[in-house]
Amino acid sequence: MTTKADFTPQEWDLVLEGPPSAGMIVITAQRGGTLRETVSMAKAYVEARQHHGESELLDEIVAVKPEIDHTRYGSLEQLKEHCLGHLREAVALLDGKATPQELDEYKRFIINLAEKVARAHRESGHGEEPVSDTERAAIAAIAGALG
Repeated sequence: MTTKADFTPQEWDLVLEGPPSAGMIVITAQRGGTLRETVSMAKAYVEARQHHGESELLDEIVAVKPEIDHTRYGSLEQLKEHCLGHLREAVALLDGKATPQELDEYKRFIINLAEKVARAHRESGHGEEPVSDTERAAIAAIAGALG
């Protein structure tokens, strides 16, 4: 089993940045709902904690309050590319250190988090559609970065 002890502090920070980076990509994909979407991201962590014991690595990740990278970017596109870079780097790191099952669980947690964030705010002008096309595109970009 892979644990926090298997990583340097910088590597661990990178692993921790993956999920909130995915959340930020979805939050910034569409205007409106930012507060609800941010709360939804926190709820995804709480729900993952309820499955404690299924994955020691994921238990350690969700035990830490998600922190958003507060670097300032010139555009939303720069933010998105930076966050996608976090995801690619975290997956590459985990691919070398974690078991295939742990890597799969990490990826599933991130996709689940992104989907929860997207569903948190019904998009105005989209009727009953809970997820906008731009949010769907953001989730697809996240899935692509995760491999």
